[in-house]
Amino acid sequence: MEHEDLIVKITCDVGGTFTDVVVSDQEGRMAVGKALTSPPHLIKGLIAAIGVAAEQFSTSTRELLERCELFVYSTTQATNAILERKTAKTALLVTEGFPDILVRREGGSMLPYDFSRQFPEPYVPRRLTYEVDERISSEGKVVKPLDQDSVLKVIESLRVNEVETVAVSLLWSTANGEHEIAVGKAIEQELGIPFTLSHELNPIVREYRRASGTAIDASLKVLMPGHLEEIENGLAEAGFQGELLAATSVGGALPMQDLIDRPIYAAKSGPSLAPVAGSLYTEELESDDLIVCDTGGTSFDISLVRSGAIVATRETWLGGMFTGHLTGLSSVDVRSIGAGGGSIAWVDPGGLLRVGPESAGADPGPACYGKGGTKPTVTDAAVVLGYLDPDDFLGGRMKLDLEAAQAVLAGLAGELGIDVPRAAEAVMTVANEHMVDAIKEITINQGIDPRRSGIVAGGGAAGLGIAAIAAELGCARVMLPRTAGALSAFGGQFSDILIEEGRSAWCSTDDFQPEIVNEALSEIDLALRPFADRLAENGVTEQRIERTVEARYPHQVWTLDIPLEVDRFENETQVADLVESFHQNHERVFAVSEPGQSVEIVHVVGRLVAEPLKPRRGAARLTTAAEQAGPRIRKAHFRNHGELEVEVRSGSNLEPGAAFDGPLLVTEPTTTIVVPPGWRVSVTPIGDYLLEAK
Repeated sequence: MEHEDLIVKITCDVGGTFTDVVVSDQEGRMAVGKALTSPPHLIKGLIAAIGVAAEQFSTSTRELLERCELFVYSTTQATNAILERKTAKTALLVTEGFPDILVRREGGSMLPYDFSRQFPEPYVPRRLTYEVDERISSEGKVVKPLDQDSVLKVIESLRVNEVETVAVSLLWSTANGEHEIAVGKAIEQELGIPFTLSHELNPIVREYRRASGTAIDASLKVLMPGHLEEIENGLAEAGFQGELLAATSVGGALPMQDLIDRPIYAAKSGPSLAPVAGSLYTEELESDDLIVCDTGGTSFDISLVRSGAIVATRETWLGGMFTGHLTGLSSVDVRSIGAGGGSIAWVDPGGLLRVGPESAGADPGPACYGKGGTKPTVTDAAVVLGYLDPDDFLGGRMKLDLEAAQAVLAGLAGELGIDVPRAAEAVMTVANEHMVDAIKEITINQGIDPRRSGIVAGGGAAGLGIAAIAAELGCARVMLPRTAGALSAFGGQFSDILIEEGRSAWCSTDDFQPEIVNEALSEIDLALRPFADRLAENGVTEQRIERTVEARYPHQVWTLDIPLEVDRFENETQVADLVESFHQNHERVFAVSEPGQSVEIVHVVGRLVAEPLKPRRGAARLTTAAEQAGPRIRKAHFRNHGELEVEVRSGSNLEPGAAFDGPLLVTEPTTTIVVPPGWRVSVTPIGDYLLEAK
């Protein structure tokens, strides 16, 4: 097509191994670009991936970017920095007498009888936690005025200890934030370093969550601004002049500057876009409950679409549940395990085969990448089994070293006392079992029967084992989008701009005081107004505000998010409707309810939803001449079947309605779909792949 008429939207997902890019034009045609991630300067891999997509539009990288109206950037940088403890040196300031909020934590244990496990370390070391002489009551009254001298002494200690950023989380600042504001001003005047105030970031009652989220946000305020500005400047130098958004953990996007101001929303932002893509397929899979699997090079991410809606949570742990760190903020409920194409296979001292959680990453990567990797990975096993063509990886742009893969698998086979093909099969089987266990945890443990759910699979390694995973779960239908190799980036094409504000507002429905909730709703609307106005000025006029309350039965620990059907509470009927909605949701989630029982509201949330440019679904995917090879025959190994001759078909040659029985391999530039014996693959009317058990 003529690039002069090109109007595009670009979305990306910068992962630990690969950088994925999806580009759509005004007619809805899409191109997928994938390149190795290039730490520490991620812009290099991003520009390379954009270049791959630009080739499919018969244009240059600069010309493509110059005509791009909207760019959505997503990265795992924040999550990786937190998990690898590569964040800034952070101090925590708390009310005098409460220095152990992060030490004592909140929650239980997934292994309550394992006494060999060490109690987790706090996010901010105890030695960098400082007490401030002040006290606010739960009603917002000043019980003890802020001691300015104590603040100055703390600031001097921060200077001596070369602290880079500060989290301020004072008791009951949610009821009255004047002391936190005064401390923030002192830090700004005396030190000039970044800081986060808890009542501004997340004004909730629960102390640990508020302090933990504040500490995480503050710790990212040195790393993320520099990183995001590097991306912004790099794209501008490459020709981009449009609107730049950044993906967030709530499954949407924010203007880049807003994410710089609240970097905690970048944590788990990449995986949050996969269920956005998955939610598009409820009709095709004939199910409102979908399991969304995103298999990358480093991790396997699972999320849910339940009753047609993406499942969100405020129990967002970075790291293991109860052992990691809690953000305290709403996010898409994504569970991640260290199982992906780059996961390393090894034999433990007891002689058992293990896969992951360590990954070979992008550098050196799996041995078959030919970059010096010496440890066997899932990708090496896939090459040895014949699933991946060494001469046709990434659409032929990257050659794989079969001999190197065989060599590292031979070493593993020697340790296990089996031949190389069986060792490769074992690696794939163990990796798949890890993924099955992770899916069961997020489905069966939450009352969802995977046998009655559809699966939407994506990620570069998704097609290698998803049929085997589905068979183990008893799920007979799996959808792999044409853009499955870049599922999160594909989801970004259909994501909204989401900006969330919350306020604490405790009241009980047995003595309901509407002014408390209505005041919180008014404050939220006022806080969201500047965002709405700025978006409208930039042409994003399709906007709405979604309001919810966090509610619980009296004295419960856990809350449920209940959507509000009204802007303000004006009569008793509206309150009764809220109570009934809570009972119904409680029954659905916990399989029990207490009709007649009062309900406590503890928090009010408002979410501004703005709909930017989105592509039309179903338009043809652009391809290059290298992708249009005819069918060919290759040998591949299948569990319980041994080595078989299988047909290999290029996805670019398959028209809607085409259907084939396994064994079969379908190649796409960014993934390979393994169709084992007993399964059938068909091309849907809009060009995606539907796997069905026969």
